[in-house]
Amino acid sequence: MSWSLAVQHRLNRPLLAVGVKAGISAESRRRLNSSDKGQETAVTQTTPAETAVAEVMAELAGLEDPKIREVNEKHGDDHGVNLGKLRALAKRLKTQQELARRLWATGDTAARLLALLICRPKAFEGAELDVMLREARTPKVHDWLVNYVVKKNPHAEELRLAWSADPDPVVASAGWALTTERVAKKPEDLHLTELLDAIETEMKTAPDRLQWAMNHCLAQIGIEHAEHRARAIAIGERLEVLKDYPTSPGCTSPFAPIWINEMVRRQHQE
Repeated sequence: MSWSLAVQHRLNRPLLAVGVKAGISAESRRRLNSSDKGQETAVTQTTPAETAVAEVMAELAGLEDPKIREVNEKHGDDHGVNLGKLRALAKRLKTQQELARRLWATGDTAARLLALLICRPKAFEGAELDVMLREARTPKVHDWLVNYVVKKNPHAEELRLAWSADPDPVVASAGWALTTERVAKKPEDLHLTELLDAIETEMKTAPDRLQWAMNHCLAQIGIEHAEHRARAIAIGERLEVLKDYPTSPGCTSPFAPIWINEMVRRQHQE
């Protein structure tokens, strides 16, 4: 074979391959083309849910303010979104449970706060909320999860009992927060004397977040239940937890004796 014929032979090979495809029926060729396009689409196409998450994340990124982040980081919260603007975004999005779950799954603090505002609190299973609480890394996410979601969930009582006995002090603080809610709104079957015993024994040396939650429960018992008020005040005075906590003008100190007396005074004025 001459050099020119060899080159021509090599150049014709792809054409032969194409010719095989060209030689099949029009219907078969149409199916092959459709299959190829479908495979391309499957690789590149994103779902509407993924698009929605991406759009929301982009909007949250646009709301980021370095100065707000700097202030929040001093309190352990790693986001820089103004909460008023976050609530406005949640109001526009309205309730969207599936979007809320996907935003939570990003792990981003601002996205998780938004998720807690647009979710359906009663739609979560107890086990799901338990996982979410343990994943909630920052104080604001933790607080919003407990106050905006768990308190409205039908599994709140079983979670309260489980979390209160948890060895993780951050998880236990959620149990105490739920107990405080019951002290104020549904104290039936709560053993307030035993709660005061636990607070008196454990609060002084408890880690910060657990200590804060126990102190809130102590104050709530003193505010809501006159028969236990004197003891609640006495425990607060003896332990002196948060006695020197800095308090802005016009705000009430979290030191339990001051807190209890101030709230009782307001109740009497009403």
